[in-house]
Amino acid sequence: MQSALPRPGFFRSVATAAAALLAVSLAGCTSPPEPVPDVRIAAVGDMNGVRAYEPDSPSGKNGAAITRLVENNEIDAFLGLGDFQYDRPTCDDYVKYWTRLWSGTMPKLYWVSAPNHDWQPGRNEDLDNFMNGECPGSTAKAAINLERGFIGNGEPYSKDFGNWHFAFLSSAHWRYDPPKARELTTWLDQDLAAAQAVGKHLAVVYHEPYFTSNTDEHERATDHKPWIDVMWKHRVRLTLSGSQHNYERSCPVNNADRCVSDGMTAFQVSTGGIGLRPFTNSPTYILKRFSDTHGFLRLTLHGNGSFDWNFVPTSGPSTDSGTRSAPK
Repeated sequence: MQSALPRPGFFRSVATAAAALLAVSLAGCTSPPEPVPDVRIAAVGDMNGVRAYEPDSPSGKNGAAITRLVENNEIDAFLGLGDFQYDRPTCDDYVKYWTRLWSGTMPKLYWVSAPNHDWQPGRNEDLDNFMNGECPGSTAKAAINLERGFIGNGEPYSKDFGNWHFAFLSSAHWRYDPPKARELTTWLDQDLAAAQAVGKHLAVVYHEPYFTSNTDEHERATDHKPWIDVMWKHRVRLTLSGSQHNYERSCPVNNADRCVSDGMTAFQVSTGGIGLRPFTNSPTYILKRFSDTHGFLRLTLHGNGSFDWNFVPTSGPSTDSGTRSAPK
């Protein structure tokens, strides 16, 4: 009896089926993507008083605490929120005073300049030189300057930390050059749009706060509204500011001062060491505030857009902590 021969194409079909089974098997063995690591940040502004260099001062305690975090690699970045040295600092002031208490933070420092105490055209213009190691007596460079070289006072920049994208802007433009500030609105729009397009979660650092309580010295920076509109357009998750000499945290807020689920959590952290100020009004969008404690903010930013915060008191009784969940 003659054996039946395989039909034409039989071996080709078997090979195709085997290849398909192998592909399915390999797909099942593919390792899941590595999780995006958390980003650990410390932040504070309004740091050093006039000719202040005492280690046991509020400035000294904050500088020492953040320096320890840097040295022990417990943070990935220190965000300096402006007003580094009072009152009209030059190279000499940064080297003699700020350096004594805060120089240990330079290896992780990403800075933004503020109007008046960091930069006023024609009056004090040395912060950018100091951060690039160009002041006599101090050659250390801030982390962002090590990465990018000289950054002029007021020059915007952005930086990715893990799955988060931070834009840094100087409020001084609204005071000294409003047309330039409006130009930066376009820069901010394009920068945030590009980061959003590749799936980054967004944050913005600028010195003078928009979402804030008034004090006897400062009201909210209403001229910043074009920036706020852009932040809301791109659903910025958090902002960091200083200036008020106290601490505040907002609800997730939109550009119309309403608490909404997809708004910005605005932190105002100006408790670095300068004298503190009481509040003179009570905006509904502020959920937590105090003006009796120096310290700094710690943030842990997760890859899914959620984040944890903890205000670390160094001189005084108050604190604040919590978690914001990932966007839906």
